[in-house]
Amino acid sequence: MDSDPKPSTSPAPNPNPSKPPPSKEQHHRDLLNHVEAYLAKRDGVDKLLKISRYATKLILASSLLQSSDNPALNHRLKSFESSVGVSRKAFRLGKFVQDLNALRASHVHSNRHLLFTLLAYGGEGFYYFVEQFVWLAKSGLIDPKHARAFQKVSAWAELVGYIGSVALKLTDLNTIAEEESCLASSVEISRLRGVGCVEEDYRLRKLREKKIMKRLSVVQDLADAVMAVDDILDGNGPFSKPVFMASAGLLSALISTHKNWVSC
Repeated sequence: MDSDPKPSTSPAPNPNPSKPPPSKEQHHRDLLNHVEAYLAKRDGVDKLLKISRYATKLILASSLLQSSDNPALNHRLKSFESSVGVSRKAFRLGKFVQDLNALRASHVHSNRHLLFTLLAYGGEGFYYFVEQFVWLAKSGLIDPKHARAFQKVSAWAELVGYIGSVALKLTDLNTIAEEESCLASSVEISRLRGVGCVEEDYRLRKLREKKIMKRLSVVQDLADAVMAVDDILDGNGPFSKPVFMASAGLLSALISTHKNWVSC
């Protein structure tokens, strides 16, 4: 999850309305350099592993592969999926620190916002902290019999984090909608008066792009929350169908991969 506890602020007046927005050429990046920057990030590699894992889960859960037709391939895919799952946990070592820093840097403006921030970053941070012990249990350093208990605790912490994250993002979406309405009105008035509004148009476009990304982030959190509930219920929930769970995981992975690609 990647919720931003700071609500967006209204854009400041532009002292130079005639200044053109940045051109596409200024933002152009060489593809290989972009890939290198993406893979240099911990989250970049983690999300590629997530895509691999849930794509494999989807293949195993669907009718694309019948275990009776090719048991050897089925076994290899299951082994691959399990190994990738353990590898992803290794990539999260120490990741709880970023939630502690986000919690320290957050600026709350109401008791409700404080609650959502604590749930989002506190829940996610505790989840990443416990996941370290899950990895140690699965890798054999800790007695594997403790893995189930650690996984249950981490699933609850993960769910709490997603509840807070979704609440924060919905609050941000309301703020963005208000800003968009004000800016759109300003642009419309400028056009009626025949005044140039190139910079305002650019800001409005960026604000709408931000709104789309925030909505996608909410969808991602909801998909991950469904999987967390499935873990809590040990696969006995109302939506605990292998194809549905694998599809939710793959959807979340694709959205987060896109967000990380755009941001790096």
